[in-house]
Amino acid sequence: MRVFAHPDELEGAVGARLGESSWHEVPQHRIDLFAEATGDRQWIHQDCPEAHDGPFGGPVAHGYLTVALLPELLAEVIRVDGADMLLNGGMDRLRFHAPVRAGALVRAVADLASARTRARGFTEIVLAVTLEIEGSRSSALTAQVRTLVHARS
Repeated sequence: MRVFAHPDELEGAVGARLGESSWHEVPQHRIDLFAEATGDRQWIHQDCPEAHDGPFGGPVAHGYLTVALLPELLAEVIRVDGADMLLNGGMDRLRFHAPVRAGALVRAVADLASARTRARGFTEIVLAVTLEIEGSRSSALTAQVRTLVHARS
């Protein structure tokens, strides 16, 4: 994990590899909860014969579930001690590359792509993130994750 004492330090680290999270399992139970929360119950996400006979050889996580894992995983990669608030600023260049099978292990790898001072004590950072799948040559996704980091007064 890369720890910054204050948001002012972020600009000096642009271009740096911040690190990677630990491996996290994506169990079928979590996929089922996401399906319930979003109403997306497509058969490819269910533990059913159709999914096991389908193109992925079993149920797969929703693409947006893999995106939703990023805050938890990135919290293991970067911390800014002098911040009192982090705000989601959106994503750019989100691409899904490979499905995440139920039970697979994933981790986030992040580089600090940019950082710039904004008004009212904020620093906007962009993390170049890859969600890796253990044992796979393809990543699950890549994205530019934007976050507004607010300096503690």
